[in-house]
Order: sequence, then structure tokens, then C-alpha cells
Amino acid sequence: MPNLNRQRKTLFAGLLLSSSAVLAQSSPADEDPLLAGWEEQEPVSAHHLFGDIALRGDRVTGFTARDDVERLRGRLRIGWRGIGDAWEYALAVKANLASDSNVDNRRNNDNERSDAGSLDQAFFRWMPSENTALTVGKSTMPLSLTPMVWDADLRPIGISANQQWSVGDSDGLRFTAGYFAGDHLYGDDSRIAAAQLAWTYNEGAPFSADVQVAYLDFSDLDRATEQRLTRTNRRVGNQLISDFRLLDLQLGGRWQLGEKAVVARLDLLRNLGADDQRDGARGSVVYGDADTLPGWELGFAYERIQRDAAQAAFNEDDWWFHSFARGAMPWVGYGLNNGWSLRATMFVERRDASSETLRRLLLEARRAF
Repeated sequence: MPNLNRQRKTLFAGLLLSSSAVLAQSSPADEDPLLAGWEEQEPVSAHHLFGDIALRGDRVTGFTARDDVERLRGRLRIGWRGIGDAWEYALAVKANLASDSNVDNRRNNDNERSDAGSLDQAFFRWMPSENTALTVGKSTMPLSLTPMVWDADLRPIGISANQQWSVGDSDGLRFTAGYFAGDHLYGDDSRIAAAQLAWTYNEGAPFSADVQVAYLDFSDLDRATEQRLTRTNRRVGNQLISDFRLLDLQLGGRWQLGEKAVVARLDLLRNLGADDQRDGARGSVVYGDADTLPGWELGFAYERIQRDAAQAAFNEDDWWFHSFARGAMPWVGYGLNNGWSLRATMFVERRDASSETLRRLLLEARRAF
């Protein structure tokens, strides 16, 4: 079995590398129309492949009660999308392979299994007008959320509606609402009701801004808690102490400086279902964009999440601690001419009520198509 496992991982590594040669000839990924704002979209083929390939090295140090974590991980997502005048559909699968095993995922606070194949997306979207969309199925979360609240790699199953309005020449409003099954690991049967109202100011100008207010209500979390997915939230046995009804406020500004932009964001979070330990905050500044090829990206983020401020099963697992912690995240990225982007990210995190400081270095190469 060990030899078979090594052969299987070598085969998948070869698939990742051979796929990169094909992807280098592909066009960049198309943005989801629900998240693209009010900018004009480039024409796309009515039917086309989409997805991404990612290779990642991960090292975590600073533990007092366990060895350092070192691992390599690969992911391939590939699917087929169809777009018509008033509809869109997509079907995609995902394959993960890593140097660690699935038995390590709980201990390492992962939102995805190390070695697995799974359905990534399967949805149908009806667009009765240019500014209205109704989506049903398994897809990306349609709300625009920061990593403090949601992990962008998760794919809930449900139904959602999105409506946009133009206000004047350059402002806009967007309202998004939906009801979802969380569809997390280990038979998770959670439910999420969510809504968001967003206002954009001066879209496309040298200075633009946005304000976004979201509400997320998590329920049926018993299975996730039994499987330790709720991680750092307070609990008694397998019962969470708090409910999770999150009110999230985001403030953003974008300044164009020559050919590059500076984007600053502030995210303020409160869990209305908790009596205390219920607040979180995240601030970030980004210069440039590694997805604008070729180009540099420099960024820095700092976040502080009290123990029951966020639902720890569903926020970003690049951070080792999902709540009950604070930390800083500097990163640098570069987009290559062949479509690949490279990123190096450092996390320095400290859990509340502990002197243990963890340092995590993530090195990633990614190609979207």
C-alpha cells in the first residue's frame, strides 16, 4: 500500500505538471457575473472549460506541544461552463493530493481533505434581465465576504438571488440573498441563511469606494461540532455555547496610482447570537494585483477574532487559528506572462490566553483558466 500511495501521488503530480503546459495556452478565467460589479465584461465563448491549478508548499513552526508541520499540496479544478442570453450553467470537479494524509486534516484545521476527488460546482443560473440573477445548485458563495467570515474554497449548496441597480453615472447598489446547505466535511448538515446589501461609489474612477453590510445565520451545527469542525468556538461537550448570527460591515477604498491600484479594506464583525467574546475586526492594504499579468502585488492584513465572533468551521483555513486569536499576514505576489501567479505569504498568529506564537509560510503557484 505505501508503494501504491506513492505511485498515486506521483501520477497526480505528473497530471498537475502536464496540465500546466495546457493551461499556459488557455485564456484567463472569466469572473463570476454576480461578483464582477458594474464593469463591462469581456465577451466569452458560449461554452468553455474553466478552472484552476495550484501547487503549494506549507510550513508551520512555533508549536509547544507538537512537531512543526511541513507539507506539499496540489489541487486541480476543472469544469465546463455554458452561457446563453438569459442563462448559465457550470459543472466542475476537484482533485486534491498532498504529502500529508486525510487523518491530519482535523488536527491541522483544514477545510478540505488532503487527498480527495469531489464535485466542486454544479449550478444553473437564470438571468431574466441584465441586472438580475437567480442561481440554484452548488457554487461559490454569492456574497462578497472577507476571509474572516468565509473561506472562498468552500462551495455551499442552495438557492440565491442577486439584483443590481445603477445609481447615477458611476454609483450602484447590489442586493444578494440566499439559503444554503454548508456541505462541509464529514457529513456536515449545517444550514446558512444569508443576505448582503452593497453600495459602490465612483466605480471605474481613479478613486472609488464601497460599503457592504451582510447578515449570516448559521444553524444545524451539531454534526460539524461533533466532527470538531467548529474548532475554536466555545462549547460544552458537543454543544456550542453561542448561536451564530453574524452581522458583517465592510468598508473599502481604491486609489489608482499610475498603472497600479491601492485597495484598503476594513471588516467589522459582530455575532448577535453571543453574549460576549463576539467581535472581530480585519484590516488590509494591497498594492497592485498579481492576477494582472505581468505584475507585482504587495499586501498586508491584520485580524483579531474573539472566540465566538466567527463561525470557525467556515472561515479561511490559511489562518491556522479560526477564532480566539490575533495575527498579521504580509504577502508578496507576482504574475508571470504565461498566466501563472506566484505568491509568498507569512502568517504570525497568537492564540488568546496563550504565549504560543505560530509562524506559517505558504508558497503557492497558481494558474486560472
